[in-house]
Amino acid sequence: MRRRHRRLESAAELDITAFLNLMIVLVPVLLLGMVFTQIRMIELNFPGVEAGETPLPDQFRMVVTVLPQGLEVADSERGLIGVLPARGQAQDLEGLQALLRQIKTRMPDKTDVILEVGPEVDYQTLVSVMDTVRSYPAVVAASVVQAELFPDVALMDAGEDRELAVRVNAVDGEGV
Repeated sequence: MRRRHRRLESAAELDITAFLNLMIVLVPVLLLGMVFTQIRMIELNFPGVEAGETPLPDQFRMVVTVLPQGLEVADSERGLIGVLPARGQAQDLEGLQALLRQIKTRMPDKTDVILEVGPEVDYQTLVSVMDTVRSYPAVVAASVVQAELFPDVALMDAGEDRELAVRVNAVDGEGV
């Protein structure tokens, strides 16, 4: 008579520590990557009208012209609002922000602006002007937040021979 021996079977233990370590590192890296991608994204609207669509003549279409000599703010139908000559190599972004804040107080529902960019304007200047046009730092409840100016930005090329206009007397907000 033969004896049957029972084999000792033990359940294999599943070791998932390496997998958990991978997930602990991978999840924050992926989340951080999503936030940085969102911050760097700039949405642009290009000027132009759809086929068969005509713009209203009373509509205020603000155009900010960026040239190496300075900045111009104008209404495309009514004319020049303000001229901000460059100081040395730097654009007068503080003056632009102050002028746009005055316009925003008069037209709080206006959200779009057209940036007309000269051919000799470098990329960093363009991005700085876009940031200035979109928002400004404001203090709300003892914390600094970005208040909205004109977040809908459209780009267009300025002519090759485009020069900065002469200074406008915009003390009283003439032209706005």
